[in-house]
Amino acid sequence: MLGTDALGLAELRAGLSAADVTRLPARWAERSPNELAGHLTAAGNPAATRGSGRLAVAAVLRGRLVGTADYERIAGSDDAVVALVVEAAHRGRGLGLLLLEHLIAAARERGVSHLVADLRAGDDRALRVFHAAGFAGAETRPRTPRQDGAGQDGAGGVRVVFPTAQTSRTRGISRALEQRAEARSIARLLTPRAVAVVGASRQPGSAGHEVFRRLLASDFHGPVYPVNPAARQVASVYAYPDVREIPDAVDLAVIAVPAPAVADAVRACAEKDVRGLIVVSAGFAEAGPDGRARLAEVTRLARESGMRLIGPNAMGVINTDPAVRLHATFAAGDPPVGRVGAFTQSGALAGTFLTEASRRAIGLSTFVSTGDRSDVSANDVLQYWQSDPHTDVIMLHLQGFGNPRKFARIARRVGRRKPVIALKSGRSAADPALDALFTSAGVIRVDTLSQLFDLAALLASQPLPAGRRVGVVGTSSALAALATDACRTAGLEVPPFSTATAEALSDTLGRPEPANPVDLGAMAAPERFERALRAVAASADVDAVLALITPHPAVEELARAVRAVAGSGRVPVVASYLGYDGMPSALAAPGDGIATPAPGSVPSFASPESAALALARAAGHAAWRSREQGTVPTLNRLDLDRARRAAAAGPTDGTWLPQELVGDILGGVGLAVWPSEPVTTAAQALDTAERLGWPVALKIADERFRGRLDVGAVRLGVEGPGALAEAWRTIRAAVGPGDMVVQPMAPAGVSTVIRMTQDPAIGPLLSLRLGGAVADLLVDPLARALPITDRDAAEMVRGIRGAVLLVGGAGTPAADTAALEDVLHRLARLAEEVPAVAEVLLDPVLVGRPGVVLLHAGVRLLPPGTDPESLPRRMTGSGVEYFR
Repeated sequence: MLGTDALGLAELRAGLSAADVTRLPARWAERSPNELAGHLTAAGNPAATRGSGRLAVAAVLRGRLVGTADYERIAGSDDAVVALVVEAAHRGRGLGLLLLEHLIAAARERGVSHLVADLRAGDDRALRVFHAAGFAGAETRPRTPRQDGAGQDGAGGVRVVFPTAQTSRTRGISRALEQRAEARSIARLLTPRAVAVVGASRQPGSAGHEVFRRLLASDFHGPVYPVNPAARQVASVYAYPDVREIPDAVDLAVIAVPAPAVADAVRACAEKDVRGLIVVSAGFAEAGPDGRARLAEVTRLARESGMRLIGPNAMGVINTDPAVRLHATFAAGDPPVGRVGAFTQSGALAGTFLTEASRRAIGLSTFVSTGDRSDVSANDVLQYWQSDPHTDVIMLHLQGFGNPRKFARIARRVGRRKPVIALKSGRSAADPALDALFTSAGVIRVDTLSQLFDLAALLASQPLPAGRRVGVVGTSSALAALATDACRTAGLEVPPFSTATAEALSDTLGRPEPANPVDLGAMAAPERFERALRAVAASADVDAVLALITPHPAVEELARAVRAVAGSGRVPVVASYLGYDGMPSALAAPGDGIATPAPGSVPSFASPESAALALARAAGHAAWRSREQGTVPTLNRLDLDRARRAAAAGPTDGTWLPQELVGDILGGVGLAVWPSEPVTTAAQALDTAERLGWPVALKIADERFRGRLDVGAVRLGVEGPGALAEAWRTIRAAVGPGDMVVQPMAPAGVSTVIRMTQDPAIGPLLSLRLGGAVADLLVDPLARALPITDRDAAEMVRGIRGAVLLVGGAGTPAADTAALEDVLHRLARLAEEVPAVAEVLLDPVLVGRPGVVLLHAGVRLLPPGTDPESLPRRMTGSGVEYFR
């Protein structure tokens, strides 16, 4: 490998300008390529120990080395000097930032405390890169000669310093860099300057023909090139036999050729320097081993060539921005222009999405169908929508998660400004875990496609409700009663009106003390209907208004009255036209041609139940958004290396770890398990009890009977040899032979159970419930996905069934809930930092006044090769790897 590395380094250095060469550190400038390769690829470097003096990371694009970042330790110090080299053609793409991010992570793992970079005076470009990577806020000082430990003359510039320890600041920098890079890569797919359709057919109905036709019909702002070796023209447009023969640059290629030919098409696109691919061809993940092998090859080729890939089996993408007008799908239907971003993994459902959006007048900003999701995922598109000024509401149809922890982190951040609605298909036993993920991330979960579009229509046109109080105004008492029941079933209130509101309504209705709901009668005049709606919407008694409309001679006038109130009020207004689903034209506010539905339009629902459910979910999201998000607290007493070493030493066959390893793993995050010693004979039990001190607890060691006072497997408060002998005989008679455990008696407290599990579909989950035999049978645990903020932990403690035992009240004293929350935070930190841990069970945790006691703890590890991804991010579409 040394010769290959040397050749790559030589080519990289040969491509640098004279000015670039003057900025190189001595270890680059004064060595030949072979010497430099040998220096950077010193034996053992890839698996370097904490004392390793050198490390290099490299960016490889299409087999070529296009950038490196390396460090070399300063003699006698934990600091190291950084060198960053990026080929000129690839600067400005975020590659330097990504290399630095990987280098920082590698340096932290290897015990380097600070990375320093010596920059020459006037080298503003390099200074901007290092500042963007986070070097700027740590320390900047004038360079002095010979400071870098590698022989470089440091005169005439600055030295910037970066502490490698992870902090909230460094994590924030890393995530901001990640968001910008991924959003930019998706923007290139959705805003191309030129598009080629590889496999553009002359046969109507074929995928290639329909994609090409729709690109032309959408009035795409740039050129569209058909590629077909068997035709001179497609749809009267000159066709090229090969994408490489197109004379101009191509940003996006839609590939619609048979599956066996896709890899060759991808290679051709790579040679053409295409930046993004959409593969609509089938015959991959769904086609057995051969299809999966084709998928792996296509994905590898795209990544090695620096191309983002949507598909295979994708329906394509749409961007309705008038400045772009991209419709690169073969689905029927043109959605209205609007401010809703839509994502579906299913190509088959893409047509339904577009048809339903048109029928309900839900305008889309962008639409993405990813199919096999080999590269681009919902996470990537969420990163794009976060900063997209044209998108205000996001709707997702998900079949699975690529990186659930990342999804939770991104969705939580995006949802603070833009509601995220998700339909997850495939109900299973994992649903409680999925609910925990969505709850933690603030994602609004729906159960059907209809509910997905109901909520999108509401959120795209109306403000979020400030609370759960609904005023109901209609033309039928029977329908009003149904609406009231539906609201209460959905968790909404239909409160009585205040005196002021009742008086205002009395003047309109001509009768005293009108109630909520307001029934105006089947033949209500439109102007009277509008006055009643205004009185209710303007009151301080409600947070939303539901207008009910039955068949009426002046139905259009009633609709205009509803729209007029919605356009001028402070609360969301929705309508239910009995038997009509969608938005009648009279409810649509006149727009500016950019957004559909325009602000002030009123979504209509076929039934009061649908309207109530949508309002309830919108109110729940508003409550989540308005509450303080909280912060992930900084913890003391951490020794994560101790936890990692213990995890590396444990069995990975799914069995519970020995208690000494459990103690080390939990001790690494500052948790201590109550003393517990196994014994096999009554004599051993007596010796142990004498040493630990009376009174003691005697328990059967079998995990099935842990804490089972009800079956006689535990005796508490054992005082003295005689009582111990009797306890031994009693337990033996109750549960039979087996090892026992002796523990000193713990202080009294409320019994709880805390569990951390690595869910295969969702990621780490943290759950809490009350302990004890009855709670084991009756109480479902309250679970949350990571990360856990201080607010999340407090809500978990106060949200479990029986929480009054912890928080106190009605004569019950409060337990030390802060100490319990601290345990939750420490287990969350363990899940983040030691991903090899599959499960931690703390049962029971006694919450006293003050403090907590971990009476028993169990830990299991994941099998080899199944640890969750824990490395820093990979450059999307290019390889970043350690030198070998």
